[in-house]
Amino acid sequence: MIPTLSADAALSECLRSLETQSIRDFEVVVVDNSGKHLVPLNAASKVIHNLSNLGFGAAINQGFRASDSPFVATLNDDAVAHPRWLESLLAEIEKRYEIGMCASQVRLAGEDLLDSAGMLICADGSSKQRGHRQPPSAFPRVQEVLLPSGSAALYRRDMLNEIGLFDESFFLYCEDTDLGLRGRWAGWECMYVPEAVVEHRYSHSAGRASALKAYYVERNRLFLAAKNFPSKALLAVPFQTCARYFWHALLATQGKGIAAQYGRAGNSGIHLPLLALRAHVDLLRNLPCLWKQRQGIKRRLTARQFGRLLRRYSITPREVASL
Repeated sequence: MIPTLSADAALSECLRSLETQSIRDFEVVVVDNSGKHLVPLNAASKVIHNLSNLGFGAAINQGFRASDSPFVATLNDDAVAHPRWLESLLAEIEKRYEIGMCASQVRLAGEDLLDSAGMLICADGSSKQRGHRQPPSAFPRVQEVLLPSGSAALYRRDMLNEIGLFDESFFLYCEDTDLGLRGRWAGWECMYVPEAVVEHRYSHSAGRASALKAYYVERNRLFLAAKNFPSKALLAVPFQTCARYFWHALLATQGKGIAAQYGRAGNSGIHLPLLALRAHVDLLRNLPCLWKQRQGIKRRLTARQFGRLLRRYSITPREVASL
């Protein structure tokens, strides 16, 4: 499943990489979110045209419903898959039925550094890439991780049928973390597969440090925590949020971290508190819906077991601010 907004040369390169896969028994579904019918119908096995941008999660859900494959792979349109990407993911997920998700080795395009080797979670609900900007050799083995980055992941259809699809209200960012946490609540496992290599142009569509990204990341980490965190963990969210804000501000004065990158991208730093305020207002407005979704999550783990899982794959507020 490949959602696309710009349908530019990056998408063409992505599709060419799928033509060279070492296995051929799969179909490619491209969901055109441009609203302009930019993707020709012969560009993939199936092409779905939307009248407007429905967001990443909604696009993946459309592709899922248009397919009956037992496994569903997601791939960003700005990613290029190495020839054994799909073969490696399938070989791992088919080893045990309990494996519901697999994470790829996602590299930063043009650099011998990782974008992600799975995902980590902060106690304020922020999620970040495991191993970001570290060498791939630092994560050489197949191993369990918390959840995959949706930029290049494989999901078991049976898991998605049980826990539900991507939350379309997220629109952009963190929907893969929300889905992964719901999968973990239901007892499904996730494995990191280092042989499944993808080259990713980081934030090709929305920009690495844009106002759009800052708003949705902040809002959606609040949505994610409200839906998925155990009650005890929820109590810590405001304190962990303040800690992350502190580190954002301190690192920005030193020209470091994502807040400094936001300023270097031509954005005004004074807007960040306003974006955070808007995100919290949206949280309050959506609490009834989020509570209903929280009550509907399929749970095989106890709150204590899930809390241990979050701590096992945690990242500190300082580390979040510095990435």
